[in-house]
Amino acid sequence: MKKFGALEQLSDFSDFGRYQQLREALQGRPGLLRQLRASPDGRHLLLLLAAERRLLSFDRLPRAAACCLERSWPSQHPHVAEILFVDAGGAESGAARPGDAPWVLVIAWENGRAEVWRYRQAGGWGQLQTLELCSSARARVASVCSHAGGVVWCEERPPAEGSGRASALFSYCICRRGLALQGRDVTLGPVNIVLHHSPQYRLLSSHRDVFFVPAASALGELSKLLLVWSPRAGKITVVSPSRGFIHSTSLALGESDFKKLLIECAGLLPSIETVEIHSLALSYCGDLLLLRKQGDIDLLQRNGAVRHVYSFSGLPLTSDEEVQMQIYGNTFASVLDRSLYLVDVSTGRLMEKKILNAEEMIFMKPSKDGNIQFLTKTGIYAIHFSNDGIGKGDNCRSEPALVEMVFEEACKYYQRRSLSNTKLTVETLKNGGMFQAPIALASILQSYKKENLHQSYTNLLSTLSSELQSYLSLELLKSHIIDASESSSQQYCEDLVDLEMSRLLNSDLDKENLAYINTVFNAFPKAAWKAIKRNLQLQWNGDGKLVARAVPDVWKKILGPSSLLQEANLNGALPLFELICQSLYKFKPAWLPSFVAELTQQQVSFSWNYGCKESSESVPLYKRALSVLTKRHDNTTHNDADIEIELLLCSERPKAIMQAVTILIHSRQWERVVEAALTYSKLSPVVNKDIFTTLLAQFAQHRELDSYLGKLWEICPRDMTATDILNIVLQHIPKSEEDQTPFPNSENQLTIGLLKPLLSRVLQYHSKSDIYVDVVQTPTFPPPTPPR
Repeated sequence: MKKFGALEQLSDFSDFGRYQQLREALQGRPGLLRQLRASPDGRHLLLLLAAERRLLSFDRLPRAAACCLERSWPSQHPHVAEILFVDAGGAESGAARPGDAPWVLVIAWENGRAEVWRYRQAGGWGQLQTLELCSSARARVASVCSHAGGVVWCEERPPAEGSGRASALFSYCICRRGLALQGRDVTLGPVNIVLHHSPQYRLLSSHRDVFFVPAASALGELSKLLLVWSPRAGKITVVSPSRGFIHSTSLALGESDFKKLLIECAGLLPSIETVEIHSLALSYCGDLLLLRKQGDIDLLQRNGAVRHVYSFSGLPLTSDEEVQMQIYGNTFASVLDRSLYLVDVSTGRLMEKKILNAEEMIFMKPSKDGNIQFLTKTGIYAIHFSNDGIGKGDNCRSEPALVEMVFEEACKYYQRRSLSNTKLTVETLKNGGMFQAPIALASILQSYKKENLHQSYTNLLSTLSSELQSYLSLELLKSHIIDASESSSQQYCEDLVDLEMSRLLNSDLDKENLAYINTVFNAFPKAAWKAIKRNLQLQWNGDGKLVARAVPDVWKKILGPSSLLQEANLNGALPLFELICQSLYKFKPAWLPSFVAELTQQQVSFSWNYGCKESSESVPLYKRALSVLTKRHDNTTHNDADIEIELLLCSERPKAIMQAVTILIHSRQWERVVEAALTYSKLSPVVNKDIFTTLLAQFAQHRELDSYLGKLWEICPRDMTATDILNIVLQHIPKSEEDQTPFPNSENQLTIGLLKPLLSRVLQYHSKSDIYVDVVQTPTFPPPTPPR
């Protein structure tokens, strides 16, 4: 485990230019330390004096005293929105000299104006250019950050006159412009609007993503949602601190509308818990740290997953100022009430607590060796740490935390088994393959074997022989992959995924295993598809049908209800059935309808053998399969529509069949429309009547069905009368207010001759039934006795 040393002062500011002025400014004004910005290389400190409307630089360079930056502006000038360091090292095409900063300093004001400065070894600080970020002179910059060689900002655009409060609430938009540097010339790229009609957001940028955090002015449901914009992936993810992943949308055209994002998840908003955030910070690993007002600290990852890190429950959080938080490797560091807390992120365990003789501090980027560095009013400090080995000498004993881990693991294992009188042991956990902390198990067994059997490491090695052999095989496989060719590495990967999939399909499918399966499918989609195909033995037989030879226990896991996902709350993970359908859709789309309609429905029909029958409340399998289709309105391909139609028809459900027929009608595929009508009208009288009525209405509107009338009349229901047919036709004849005749175009006229075969067929149905009318209506037999 890690051992932390004492604080070491790296600098007392004496190696910076004008350090006495910096000390005096920081000592005399509380809260001013938060206005201090350190450059990415740590060689420059910039202090924003908002009250005096000045910006000062303190440079740790040989010529620092002569090249410091000092910028002031008049009182009527707008306020500074932010001071940014924008990476420009690769944009200068080799014009930079040794010692020049690989970044530029951007001073952004609220009115959208920005000044670009750069430090050069030869001449010190120099202003390159003044630019206008916003395209509108009335826009106001609310928040701004730098990302990937450009500037991203949230600007307020005044709503139109007479607009209501709702329009004012959504009067912001998120924009981005690239920054190009060539010599001393700076140019801004075109304005790229990332998000239209948005509320006010605070922007925080990592090296991969930009987090949109609701501002304090966000009201009601809007305060529940955070957005994560991933420019490289071209998508925006909607997340909640309490629920995690909610929705993700692709920016197909380079921009999105917040109102459309809100509509996609409007139904979930009332059920999402409102989380009051006290402080937030962007970690160096690219995730967002959130401190709730009740003291819980969560890590919000870029994919929407929320992970609990630590809890300050019981400690005062009275100050409105943000609590300093940061993650260094696997160590979470935070300062609260003049105390530095160091927590192990993997276990959530407090490793050390140090009392600081400082009211304020700011975390800085870690040093090259990963040590923690922070800045105070008196200088820059560091905390060194080193790894302390486990199991040295005879004094090694299992720590209480390790015992707790084994106890929790045993409880989880016991809850998944039926109640019995079998005694649960560490060997039972090991043999069942359920133990997930082998290092902790080794430490505890080491102490146990020493204290009870006094045979040193012999019994420990014999107990852990299988685990050690597995680790040795894994290391051997790693060395093979490193030295192997690309094709061989791919084969190794497929073999590993196949083994993992076989193990997972034969183990308990709890929420942890389901999340792990999702990870395998996302990281190795092709290998996972091959593994599923082999484990289920999916193939076409000689009759042209898709068959599978999986055992009932595997089908039970595949056909688990979709409610498993809601109960587990896995932050965007999919159930196993959806994952398999997704793989089929990607690699073998022609197999998907047969898999859903034949294989899975066949297993559901025999579900009484293994207890996974669909209940009346469960989601139908065809709907779960449809959820994986990547439909995007106008971008939907023809193959996607064909698969959707096949899934709807194969379900043999009335509503689904009518939905498929409607899609075929809209796409004007009349031959397939009539073919589906002839096939599925035989299922039930209700489906027969719905299909016939729909097609009769289409027949009345246009002449594209005329060549199929003979087949269409065959599905006419026997209880349909001539009056019913004429009413349907008259209701759907095209009407025009300008034309006096119902058929202005002679080519589209509906004539009695077209309807005559149908009316004759209907009259024949009813004429045959009229033969028996007289019999039915004759007096009773024998007739009553006449009165005397």
